[in-house]
Amino acid sequence: MCNDALIRRIAGLFVMASVALGVWVNPAWFIFTVFVGFNLFQSSLTGFCPLERILGRARLFGCEPRRG
Repeated sequence: MCNDALIRRIAGLFVMASVALGVWVNPAWFIFTVFVGFNLFQSSLTGFCPLERILGRARLFGCEPRRG
């Protein structure tokens, strides 16, 4: 399990980075923004967060793997 603030912080950074890349590099980067938004939406409905699983398995930022 990870701290919810950490997940929101990383998601916010991904959104800001992809918008900046979409404006300054190539508009195709906006697809990544949509992907992050979709994952945030589905996570709010299902409780499944891919980023939380990845960080837990890697044991980064004090996250631990989910049990069960």
